[in-house]
Amino acid sequence: MCEPAVAEVRRLFPAAEVTLLVKTPVAELFAHHPAVSRILVYEDRERHAGLGGKWTLSSQLRRQGFDLAILFQNAFEAALLSFLAGIPRRYGYATDGRGLLLSDPVPVPDRTAVAHQVHYYWDLLKPLGATGRAGTPQLFLGDQEKEAMARRLAEAGIADGDLVIGLNPGSTYGGAKRWLPERFAEVADRLVRDSEGKGRTIRVVIVGAGGEEALGQSIAGLMETGPSVKPVVLSGRTSIRELMAVVHRCALFLTNDTGPMHIAAAFDVPVVAVFGPTDWRTTSPFGGLHRVVRQPVDCAPCLLRECPIDHRCMTRVTVGQVYDAAFELLQRGREARGERLGARFEHLAPSPLPPAPLAGTTVFLDRDGTVNHDTGYVKGPEELVLFPGVVEAVACLKRAGARVVLVTNQSGVARGLIAPAALEAIHARLRSLLEAGGTTLDGLYVCPHHPDDGCPCRKPRTGLVDRAIAELGLDRSSAYVVGDQRRDIELGWNIGARTVLVTTGPTSEEALVSLRADGTPPDAVAGNLGEAVEWIFRNAGSLRRGAPLRDVTWAGRGLR
Repeated sequence: MCEPAVAEVRRLFPAAEVTLLVKTPVAELFAHHPAVSRILVYEDRERHAGLGGKWTLSSQLRRQGFDLAILFQNAFEAALLSFLAGIPRRYGYATDGRGLLLSDPVPVPDRTAVAHQVHYYWDLLKPLGATGRAGTPQLFLGDQEKEAMARRLAEAGIADGDLVIGLNPGSTYGGAKRWLPERFAEVADRLVRDSEGKGRTIRVVIVGAGGEEALGQSIAGLMETGPSVKPVVLSGRTSIRELMAVVHRCALFLTNDTGPMHIAAAFDVPVVAVFGPTDWRTTSPFGGLHRVVRQPVDCAPCLLRECPIDHRCMTRVTVGQVYDAAFELLQRGREARGERLGARFEHLAPSPLPPAPLAGTTVFLDRDGTVNHDTGYVKGPEELVLFPGVVEAVACLKRAGARVVLVTNQSGVARGLIAPAALEAIHARLRSLLEAGGTTLDGLYVCPHHPDDGCPCRKPRTGLVDRAIAELGLDRSSAYVVGDQRRDIELGWNIGARTVLVTTGPTSEEALVSLRADGTPPDAVAGNLGEAVEWIFRNAGSLRRGAPLRDVTWAGRGLR
């Protein structure tokens, strides 16, 4: 996550010799990096251990005659080493009590403003002249490394033309970050089955660190693939450079929140990342072609290594959610990743995949009165009754490449009318009804506060949408808001989205009259969610006026 900042150092000092002082794993990651002149290895557990080792290292650094030290690490010892080395200019965040050791202490960013780690490192360079925003991290492999891994995979039965899906089910940080092994296996099985009879072969490669060999073998054993497409288990059997080469070969990477997740993102490999106890806002895969799958439980992010209760942040992430995200990325991969991935896909289908007509589009849906009957307060899962055609409408949007996010005010929680557990059960039923129809939501965001609380998340305020955009990497510029009340339309105005009022709510007609009287009508009015989806397709230029929605095709399938 520090790589964009390292690349920016080279841009800021194009004629300088840029040296990295890093531990062995990081040294391997940055080999072949064009921004780096050389790498010094910090052997903190061997010859650089203890006070004597630190003095030895600082003396080595002093002999190099460095002019400037940029301390991306927050650790006290990083500042101490650069100070003892006599480096005249020492930049770093003034944290961990090291301010006096820095010649140019940089104020620590506001802790209450959540920012991705990529931006945290990038912002450290602003006093040195960095401007704009950080780019996407990148890593680099040599041709010989790629060729060596291709030979190794070929020996395991994976041909050059096979589509490779990587599974990374472990986590050296602790068990709390691990999604369930049997669910990794089931998602992989479904993706493999999808490819049967379609002119392409999907092969699964399981990777992991030393000590995760048994986990990799257990997932391979749980998979139901035939011998011709048996998964290849490389857990604990690769160096870091070899791991990079494996990941680089993948067309999709399914993972927990781990280091290999960031390696995949740096190689522009589409990533589906399952997040539980860690903070997706700060450490999610950076870039556009990735999906974070998580359940918004009250206790996350806790950052604990092991869950002290029921591991609900992971057990509530369903196979359907992860599969849908993986399927979408595989379908969109060629268009979004450009020529390199396009060449990889070229021979895998009888004809090229057309672009998804709603790729890059986000549709924010209201709940009560839009998706389901509004009974005043839906107090339990048995009271949730979807309108006819809702599942099909959501599935249509998803198959067309749109992201679908539900945002709902539920003040009944603050009023004591709906128990938090009941609300979770209601939304579990909603997800199960959608999954039964072969689809799912990309996100579901709730404001549980009382209208008098003045919270930033209650519609028409934008807090829920702001969270969704930050967490899911959505594009605000191509968004739609669909709802049955005035506040839904006002939310659309507030985020600059196009708006559709559906007349399925008990007060929809009054809302429409009020909006028209104010001279601020919605962009469209629809009799139900299905009609709203048809209008979205037409507005996006994907459906000719007067044509039924079934006339739209994508990837050879009708959208119904």
